[in-house]
Amino acid sequence: MSHSKMSLPADFERVLLVKPEVSVYKIGPRPNNKGYRAADWNLASPDWTGRMRIVSKGDRCIIRLEDKVTGQLFGECPIDEWPSIAVETVLDSCRYFVIRLSDVSGRYAFIGIGFTDRGDSFDFNVAISDHFKWLKQSQEIEKEEANPGPKMDLSLKAGQTITINLKSKTPAAGGGERKDNPRPRPAASSFTGILPPPPGAKITGKQDLGPLFRAGGTPMPANVPAPSPINQLQSGPRTGNLIDDDWGAFSSSGGSNNTANSNNNSTDWVSFS
Repeated sequence: MSHSKMSLPADFERVLLVKPEVSVYKIGPRPNNKGYRAADWNLASPDWTGRMRIVSKGDRCIIRLEDKVTGQLFGECPIDEWPSIAVETVLDSCRYFVIRLSDVSGRYAFIGIGFTDRGDSFDFNVAISDHFKWLKQSQEIEKEEANPGPKMDLSLKAGQTITINLKSKTPAAGGGERKDNPRPRPAASSFTGILPPPPGAKITGKQDLGPLFRAGGTPMPANVPAPSPINQLQSGPRTGNLIDDDWGAFSSSGGSNNTANSNNNSTDWVSFS
C-alpha cells in the first residue's frame, strides 16, 4: 500500500462520479461472441430507472445503482481491473453498456444500462479508467520506494572547483552605470551676431559697430576684427577724379594696361619677324 492508502481506513469510500439518471434493461444471453446490441433491447420502456454512483474502496472500483429518492441499493458491480468483463460496451451505440451485478453470496447477473446523453457515457468511461491509472501509478511509486536505485553523488570531489563567469557592468565614478559609447553633446553656440572677415583679409584694428549696437547697450566684443580693405575703400572719401568722372579710374587704369600690353605685343611681334 502507498502512504496515502495506509492512512485511510479500510472501509473508506471515495466518490468518483454521480449520474442522477440511468436506465436499466433486462437482456438475454449473449447472442454471439462479438457482443451485445442495444437495438435488441426494448429501449423505449426501461425496466428500472434510478441514480448511479461510482465509488472507489481500496483498490476496487464499484458501480452502484440506487433509488433516486430513498437511496436504496438496487445492485452493484465491482470492478477489479480495467478493461474488465464486468463492464462491456455494446456494438451499435456509445451510450449503452452491459454490466455484471453481483451480491455477497457470489451470484451475478448481466443487465443493460443506458444514458440519455453521450456526455454522461463519456464521463462513465473516464471515471473508471482514471481510477485504475491512479492505482497503477501508486503501485509504481511503492516499488520505487521499496527498491530505491543508486543515488547520484553530485558533491564536489577533493580538488574540484566550479568557475562561473558573470558579465557585470562597471559603475561609473558618479555611482551610475558606465556607458560604453556615450553620445557626444553638441558644442554651445558662440555666435555673437557678427560674421568673421573672409580669409586672407588684413586686420588693422577694432571694428566700430556703429550707433545701432551701442544704443541697445550691447557690450563691445574685445576680439571683433576690423572691416576688410574693400569696405574701407568704399566707405572712405572719393577723389576729385572719381567725383567728376565716374569712368576716370577705369580709363586711367585701362590706359596703363593698354600701354603695357602694346609694349609687350610689339616685342612679341618683333621676335616672330
